[in-house]
Amino acid sequence: MSDKENRVKIEIYGQPYILKGSESPEYMKELSKYVDEKIRQVQSRNPKLSLDKAAVLAAINIADELKKLKADYEELVRIIENR
Repeated sequence: MSDKENRVKIEIYGQPYILKGSESPEYMKELSKYVDEKIRQVQSRNPKLSLDKAAVLAAINIADELKKLKADYEELVRIIENR
């Protein structure tokens, strides 16, 4: 991560956005691609969902992934510390 602010044009579910941040443009594009894929997965399971609802459900799925990964990480740290 650098102190320089980068701007990158991305598209999520057909909607254009401009991301600003200190991460590399490649990283921001990678994140936006992941979010787009998650929304499309949700939408493919229920095509009648609005984009807003699909985005919220995708966010919940991503939050679930993050929470489980954090729990796994904390468990691994605990195992390592107790050796």
